[in-house]
Amino acid sequence: MEEIADASTLRAAMAGARCSGKSIGLVPTMGYLHRGHTSLMAHARADNDVVVASIFVNPTQFGPSEDLLRYPRDLERDRAIAKEVGVDVLFVPDAETMYPDGPDHQEIWVDPGSLAAHLDGASRPFHYRGVATVVAKLFNLVQPHRAYFGQKDGQQSLIVGRMARDLAFGIAVVTVPTVREADGLALSSRNVFLSPDERSQAVAIPKALALARNLILDGGHRDARGIAERMRALIEREAPLARIDFIGVVATDTIAPVSTIAGDSMIALAVYFGGARLIDNETVRFIDGTPHFGSR
Repeated sequence: MEEIADASTLRAAMAGARCSGKSIGLVPTMGYLHRGHTSLMAHARADNDVVVASIFVNPTQFGPSEDLLRYPRDLERDRAIAKEVGVDVLFVPDAETMYPDGPDHQEIWVDPGSLAAHLDGASRPFHYRGVATVVAKLFNLVQPHRAYFGQKDGQQSLIVGRMARDLAFGIAVVTVPTVREADGLALSSRNVFLSPDERSQAVAIPKALALARNLILDGGHRDARGIAERMRALIEREAPLARIDFIGVVATDTIAPVSTIAGDSMIALAVYFGGARLIDNETVRFIDGTPHFGSR
């Protein structure tokens, strides 16, 4: 595995790969790798001749009161994991490489518009502007054929996919199913911040999504507000340490709220346990009027 820190060396390596007719898969990460990340890398390994993984904790997607400074980091461990899973190039830029004039002096941004108006975008202003901008930079530096994102960050995946299409990047954005612990909790780098009691109660998050799924599939429920209220009641009952940020149901094409679940939708939520903010979601597709769930 080759480790690269500067943009010019990365560009040269990628140009050589493309000139040799090799396909390139990109896995952007913020490091502190876990099985969710390695699942993305394994999918990239299966689909491409060259796999590039990036590790960069992007400051512009964190708000002023968020956990940028305490976000977990362990580059030595990440190197070993990336090498073991078969990554060919590990790109580890510093902030100056990604923001030559500094993050506070970035003038040109990728604005996700109305796609960031709800769910995480409403709770974290400018978060997805930072995400879209740094991913666009990575797309330009690597120029991959495919890029891989996890379904756990469902809104992010939808926004990046739309950006790739609307800005004509010519890159296929592949969304990989969420990887979960045995009790259903979605893997996240932030899980490390959970106390034992918080960790045991955090299982209420996948339980709430399972409730929504069962209400839709078995009960025929389609009222988005009623489903969200049932989910909220379950979390409040089973996780007294939790603080719910949002529970929302949106259309997957517009990421706009829906009142009735009648078309392809995403049921998403964000929940705080102490300082750890955990997100998760379920997606439902309708085929000939029948709902199908596909995020697990």
